[in-house]
Amino acid sequence: MQDEIKNDTPPAESHEKDTMPSLEALLKAAELQAAEHHDAWLRAKAETENMRRRAVEDVDKARKFAVETFASELLAVKDSLEAALAVESPSVDNMKDGVELTLKQLTAAFAKFNLNDIDPLGEKFDPHQHQAIQVVESDQPANTVVTVLQKGYRLNERTLRPALVMVAKGKDG
Repeated sequence: MQDEIKNDTPPAESHEKDTMPSLEALLKAAELQAAEHHDAWLRAKAETENMRRRAVEDVDKARKFAVETFASELLAVKDSLEAALAVESPSVDNMKDGVELTLKQLTAAFAKFNLNDIDPLGEKFDPHQHQAIQVVESDQPANTVVTVLQKGYRLNERTLRPALVMVAKGKDG
């Protein structure tokens, strides 16, 4: 009866040997997996490089054509100026009317793109928006803008050009 038990149950070593892959098979599987991972990494690297290149191109195009719509608005202003100069014998009144209309076109284009005047007459001096050319005697409080020599301009909230101003010295001197 002991022989029957021995014959019915295969030895433990031979069972493990049949189901356990060889070291060569394990190495081959690991090499295939490494090759797959390397290929996936190369593809991801190439895709990342393509995305970076496209992003650089997009930024370049955005920088190059950023003023395109603004420039389109200014074309109407240029056309108006050229039309005014093309008139053979303009009267002073016609020229004045044409210049006023052209200024309205330019002002509308500026407003459309948030390009606003800085005209600080009577306001307190602000070094972020104004450039003081001179300090003058005045009845107004000290550091008040009394004369605007040249308007400044602000694009959105950034000062493009500060207003050139004269500032009150104040009564106390």
